[in-house]
Parts: sequence; structure tokens; C-alpha cells
Amino acid sequence: MTLLRRPGLRWKLTAAIAVVSALVALALSVVVHNAAKISMLGSAREVEDTRVQLAAKIYESTHRLTITARLNNPKLPTGLKEAARGGLRATYIQQTAGEPIIWAETPLPDNTILSINSRFSDRTAVLDDLDGVLITGSVVVVLAGSALGVLIGSQLSRRLRKAAIAAREVADGDTQVRVRDAIGRRVRDETDELARAVDAMADALQERLEAERRVTADIAHELRTPVTGLVTAAELLPPGRPSELVRDRVQALRTLVEDVLEVARLDGAEERAELQEVALAEFVRRRVQRLAPDATVDVVRDAWVQTDPRRLERILGNLLANAGRHGKPPVEVVVDGPLLRVRDHGPGFPPELLREGPSRFRTGSSDRSGQGHGLGLTIATGQAHVLGAELSFSTAKDGDGGAVAELHLPEIDANAPTADPT
Repeated sequence: MTLLRRPGLRWKLTAAIAVVSALVALALSVVVHNAAKISMLGSAREVEDTRVQLAAKIYESTHRLTITARLNNPKLPTGLKEAARGGLRATYIQQTAGEPIIWAETPLPDNTILSINSRFSDRTAVLDDLDGVLITGSVVVVLAGSALGVLIGSQLSRRLRKAAIAAREVADGDTQVRVRDAIGRRVRDETDELARAVDAMADALQERLEAERRVTADIAHELRTPVTGLVTAAELLPPGRPSELVRDRVQALRTLVEDVLEVARLDGAEERAELQEVALAEFVRRRVQRLAPDATVDVVRDAWVQTDPRRLERILGNLLANAGRHGKPPVEVVVDGPLLRVRDHGPGFPPELLREGPSRFRTGSSDRSGQGHGLGLTIATGQAHVLGAELSFSTAKDGDGGAVAELHLPEIDANAPTADPT
């Protein structure tokens, strides 16, 4: 099914201005047309009244009818007859199927009524010309209003679009972006108020996140010394099952503290990658052989990538550890150019992870009895961001299922000089 794209603010504003312009032009045209018609009819009646007075003077002096004048015209409208009986001179507009007829009468001393009439046809052409001018003017007004609407709507839409892009960049973690800078020159309107509000919210959130990061880092840093002491003390315990359990838990605690510190450093956005040119296939083979000997490596196409070997190894290790801990064998590692894919054949990633991304201390298990503390994928995502790579998660759609993690690394020229793959 094809979804129709909703019209943007620019076209809605243009349509509104065009409709308003058309209504205003139509109303003004009707008013002008009627006013002109009334004025012309009034002028025509004055002309007929002047003519009937002139014809009456000529008749009284020469007893001859001129200017199409007639005595006691049987077609004289009833209203004029009644006015003549009252001794009044009057004019009348008789509406017909065609052009109106303008009548004028005046009573004579011998109780006769002298009247003349003429059609309004000579002035109808003037009204037609006026209507043509009004229609042309209305079209020009609508087009000008639409053009103005497009101009104003485009500026407003462009500012809002820039504000939306900047807001998304802030949401993606770019703390240096500010909406007011993105929308350009300062205009005192609602978009400027929106930009100030979003920037204020971003600053407040950044300060709060930075405070939380500092607290987390301080707590983890303060725990390193006693945890290191626990590790040393655990090594001095006599052999036995209880000692092994203590060493295992102490080592897990040490790993947790180190991971929390790493997450805090990544959240600070101050980490910088030491980039090198790496042959990805050979690099992956060596690391997988050491980190997950049971996993298979399939090279579809080799590629040279610009990356930090230490951080790339950290990402690969966390992905393999997650596949081994939460998935099922076989674990497959595929190198396809700059794309590194790690897949297991377990139940796949939890829906909330696919929807929201990795979250700290969320392992996908409903209880806390399983292994791991839920920081592995969070660290992998943070390290990928430092490398300028893109790490995505999905669940395989084929019958075997399983969790799929894909790392897209920046590729360099295939003819680049050979570098140490380690």
C-alpha cells in the first residue's frame, strides 16, 4: 500500500493565503461591480430625466415630439403612471430578460403624460469590461498571495526543518549542536522561541547527564582500590571450592567496576581513537581464534579499514561474549568488505533492545541470576561511535533465527600501503 505524503507547512500556509486572497478578491469584485452598476444606473436615470424635461419643453413650445418621446405610452410602468397622476416627474428602471429599460416621465398641463425610454445596453459593455478587469485583478491577487505564501512558508518551513535536524542531532548525542545556531539569523518569532526552549532543555539534560556520569565515574573509581585489594586477598586464600567461588565473584566485581569506568569515559565524549590502517579479515581471524575458538570466520571480501585496533578488538570481544552468553552455537563471524557481522543461533535480541538500543544493566533476562551485567553491548556501541562506525542489531529472519550484530567500518582505498594487521 502506498502512503500519501502529507502536505508540509509551506503548502498549507500557501493554500490558506490563496483561499483568503480569493475570498477577499471575490468579495471586493462583487462590491465594486454592484457599486459601479448602481452608479451607472443612477447616471442613466439622470440622463433620462434630463431628456424628458427637454422633450417636454420642446413639446410645449412646438407641440412636436422629439427624442423618441411619446404621449400616454400604454407600456408606461404603473408606478410612473401613479406618480404622474400626483403631478410628479419620475424615473424608473424596468428589469427585463435582457438589458434593463430606463423610463422617465413628466406630467403635462393637459393631463397627458410625456415619457421616454432607452435600454441600458450601451453601459452593459462598460460593466463587462469592468468585470474583466476585476477578474484579472483577482487572479493577480491570488497568484501574488500564493507566491507570498510560498515565500513565507518556505522560510518558516526551512527554519523548522533545520530546528528538527538539530534537535535530532542533540538526541543522538551531539552535545555541541544548538538549535538557534542551526536555524540561522535571529528572527523574533515562534521558531526562535522554540529554538531557545529546545536549547535550554538540551543544556539542562546535558548538565544532568554530566552530573550522573561524574557520580558514576567517581563511585567506580573509588571502588577500584578496595576491589584491587579484594583480588589480591582472594589470591592468598587456600585452595578449595569456597576460595574459587570467592575469586570468581571478586573477579566479576572487578570486571564490573572496569566496565562502569569505561562507560563513564565513553559518555563523556572525550575519547579519541588512534586510527590505523588494518586488514580486516586477518585481524578478525586472529582475534576470533583467541576470543572464541569455537566460532567460525567466513571472509566474503577482504577490505582495509581505518580504525583503532584496540577499540575494534573490544567491540568484537563484547559481541562474541554476548553471542556465547545469551545465544546458541554455532556462532558465525562474517567479513564482507568493511562490514563485520556476528551471528548466533539463539532466540535473538529482545524486542526492547531492537526498539530502544542497548541499555545499561539490561541483560534481556527477567531475573538477575544469569551471567553478565548488561554493559557489553553498551560499551560496544560507545566504542563504535568513537571509531566513527555504525553498529546495528537485528534478529535473523530465516528459519534458524538468532541475534545478528553488524558493524560498518570506514573503508579506505584498496591500494593503500600494507600495514600491520595486528
